[in-house]
Amino acid sequence: MLDDITELRTFVRIVGAGSLSAAGREMGLALSVVSKRLAMLERRTDMRLIARSTRHLALTEEGQALYDRAQRILAEVDEAEAVLTHGRVEPQGVLRVSAPVALGRAHVSPVCRDFVRAHPKMSVDLTLTDRLVELIDEGMDVVVRIGAPKDSGLVMRKLVDNHRIVVGAPDYLDRHGTPMAPSDLEAHECLQYRGVGTHWRLVGPGGKAAEIRAASRLRCDSGEVAHDWALAGCGLIIKSWVDVQPDLHAGRLVRVLPAWRSDPAPVCALFPSSRQLPTRVRLFLDAMVDRLSRFADGPREVGP
Repeated sequence: MLDDITELRTFVRIVGAGSLSAAGREMGLALSVVSKRLAMLERRTDMRLIARSTRHLALTEEGQALYDRAQRILAEVDEAEAVLTHGRVEPQGVLRVSAPVALGRAHVSPVCRDFVRAHPKMSVDLTLTDRLVELIDEGMDVVVRIGAPKDSGLVMRKLVDNHRIVVGAPDYLDRHGTPMAPSDLEAHECLQYRGVGTHWRLVGPGGKAAEIRAASRLRCDSGEVAHDWALAGCGLIIKSWVDVQPDLHAGRLVRVLPAWRSDPAPVCALFPSSRQLPTRVRLFLDAMVDRLSRFADGPREVGP
């Protein structure tokens, strides 16, 4: 049991400073005091947290797990104290976010960049991966996903409505022509990637559905590589509008079949609980909604 939060604060400071003596200087404490606090924490937790040598220290596996959680715990304690003392909160600590690669590069990364600029006491660890991240087990504060989870004990907040659209480079369309109906796609190079194979389903005016057998000589397990192929004029691609919107806006890609789109798959944020949501998480979610809402009317056809 942790009876004294100063032990936890000292542990976090030791890791951040890189040594016990450096932590002591930063905190204005004698080395013996810092060493005693660390020893007491290890005794209370019955774990070796830091492997020490004469030249450097390294976190043990248990120490790393405690360090990751301790930063969030201390940030929330500091926020609660700030509310009581000053009536307002300046977010601080580390925000850990995971997002799909394409969505992360296009939208989550800029939000993280602006977030640390606006809040000097904050830092962000952003993980981009297309696999399903286990939020609790991997120590994340927020996981951003495309498509609502089918079964989850986490809290979900929809950030924006989303669907896939068909796009291609102006150069490709100049050489191969522009599809005028979904059936025309079967005569085109339709780039394929993991999660998007040969079967494309599009929904058009009045809810009419079209089932397309898309063929391509270029297939990849990476949506980012397929996106690069589309930009290079290698074929058409069906992708979430939130992923391709920057390229549509810049004219690097053009939307084709503007009346047709995939079934909806909203962009969602998952987090452990809506009760006493940390300020850093709430502000990050609001910033994501603000950015994506600016593109919500977004997927428009852009001329070459």
